[in-house]
Amino acid sequence: MKNYDVVIVGAGAAGLYGAYNLSRELKVLVLAKRELTLCNSALAQGGIAGVYNSPEDSPEFHKHDTFVAGGYENDPESTEILVTEAHTDIGKLIELGADFDKQADGDYHRTLEGGHGKHRIFHHADSTGAEIERTLLETVKGLENVELRENALVCDTAKTSTGFSLLVKELNGEFDVVNAHFVIFATGGIGRVYKYTTNSAIATGDGIAMAYRMGAEIKNLSYIQFHPTAFNNRQTRECFLISEAVRGEGAYLRNCKGERFMHLYDKRLELAPRDVVSHSIIFESQRTGSDEFYLDITHKDADFVRNRFPMIYKNLLGQGIDMTKDYIPIFPCQHYLMGGIKVDTMSRTTVDGLYACGECSCTGVHGNNRLASNSLLEAHVFSRRAAADINERVKTAPKDFAEHEFDLREGAPKMPEGNRRRIRAIMQEDYFVIPNVKGLGKGLEEVEKIMNTLDTERYAIDSDYVVARSLATCAYIILKEAYEICQGSEEIPNMPKFEKPEEV
Repeated sequence: MKNYDVVIVGAGAAGLYGAYNLSRELKVLVLAKRELTLCNSALAQGGIAGVYNSPEDSPEFHKHDTFVAGGYENDPESTEILVTEAHTDIGKLIELGADFDKQADGDYHRTLEGGHGKHRIFHHADSTGAEIERTLLETVKGLENVELRENALVCDTAKTSTGFSLLVKELNGEFDVVNAHFVIFATGGIGRVYKYTTNSAIATGDGIAMAYRMGAEIKNLSYIQFHPTAFNNRQTRECFLISEAVRGEGAYLRNCKGERFMHLYDKRLELAPRDVVSHSIIFESQRTGSDEFYLDITHKDADFVRNRFPMIYKNLLGQGIDMTKDYIPIFPCQHYLMGGIKVDTMSRTTVDGLYACGECSCTGVHGNNRLASNSLLEAHVFSRRAAADINERVKTAPKDFAEHEFDLREGAPKMPEGNRRRIRAIMQEDYFVIPNVKGLGKGLEEVEKIMNTLDTERYAIDSDYVVARSLATCAYIILKEAYEICQGSEEIPNMPKFEKPEEV
């Protein structure tokens, strides 16, 4: 089958929930770049934030915390939708079978995370994303109108007179072209543009890069979140995340001397928003001359810690660290993207018929810094809205399908090695927690040269080439945005708003 009403690129929470909410009368194809379970959604530990049967909480409180964390750069309309419609999608996940933790009285256990003024995080121990992904995958597999295809790399997308054509490379190396009236990009973030990231291997910005090449507006791609507590073993590029919820349950941050230090930088201490904590760690690193930092929850009951964080406990034990007795080595690491493909409140991009949901999109709800556990919520709220819009628009869609003829570059040479490695080194050096303002121009120039070479040279279309081209495109947009902010001034992009203690 080549022709579909809707093709969804990405099989994380946004892609699967979008597929679930599409009309059962539509023919839908969901494409996963690798295995169906390999996505950032499945890695989410903390939970999904939202007000659902919570008499002591309200959407207004949730919106306030979201605005504070986002530096008041959040889009008001989208944020209002996010917090007021949260109950709909949390309720639907519960209905579909998501097993969120409960208290002894049978009510749902809601945890606290940095930046939240209320306990409003629904979770499944410390592996909430995996539980949601399991729930949605089981649900969507049971839909007769939805085809799921894994190990299907989308190499390019083209606009046609009736919608879109997508060039797909299968695991066996064969190319396929599929056509659709509507396309939803749910391709995740850009984590692999950095040397160190908490993101999985599929987070290479493919959807953002393809949308950019089709002329879609990209917004705030330089708004990148660095999580303050990634496990720091100084060896692996994909860094294991120590959930925000660990600090929510009372963990302390300590410097190289074993001293708590957050009181020097922000009165909210360890529960300050992520960008504040990450910047505080870098400032403290400069003050002490050391990059050794730790998370300490040893003062809490050992059984509570093991039961509350079973996945983190097990993973750390495999590294020789017992979090009930030992300090956990941590350091900031690339984690999330607040910007992306610009969309409206129905997830429509500026290219007619193209939608974007989840981390690859920019709804504006996160401002310049995402509030913890709002990402899973955003993925559900806005993919549902995308599906609702498509369900209406498909009634007047063409009955036929045009097909774009792609150049498959048969016999073309393989791309030279080293491009991805160089891009990551530039990004890590020039645009980490506190950007290297003076180096941005030089880094931008080098990345632009790599991008132009990959765009113009006729290299073989394989995974290495597609990923390198995506990374180069995203790195270029990020550095260009940051450079334009800094030009003519010493302003540092995306500095957080600290609430400093009076004695500092």
